[in-house]
Amino acid sequence: MNKAYRQGQILRVIERQQVHTQDELARELAKIGVQTTQVTLSRDIRDLGLAKTAAGYQRFAGEAPAFGPDLATITNEFLTDARVAQNLLVLRTSPGNASSLASALDREAWEEVIGTLAGDDTVLVITGDSAQAAAVRDRILGLA
Repeated sequence: MNKAYRQGQILRVIERQQVHTQDELARELAKIGVQTTQVTLSRDIRDLGLAKTAAGYQRFAGEAPAFGPDLATITNEFLTDARVAQNLLVLRTSPGNASSLASALDREAWEEVIGTLAGDDTVLVITGDSAQAAAVRDRILGLA
């Protein structure tokens, strides 16, 4: 498991529920299959700019992500084509850049996106139905 994935899961956990301690966060991550040490968790919390508040760990607006450019930047730089195939969206990039696009899309945590799969120059985006796939394509193309 890579750092970006683990940190994305941390953000999803704290967005969905109140988490007050690192032990509690580690347990919640373990429930979704993410095993981590206390040292790694501390580093991730620092990298993500999380603050411990009375309501649990929170990320404050305006904080830049700790792991790369945003989706608009990556889309403008690397996206070459976007096509819908039923509930799937196929995104083409310049060679070697599909994983950057998939990672940026995953960080957005759009409700319509169930998951992504990246090759060298192709990203497969899985959505619930064809309407959602078209909506995601339009949203991505709107960034370009």
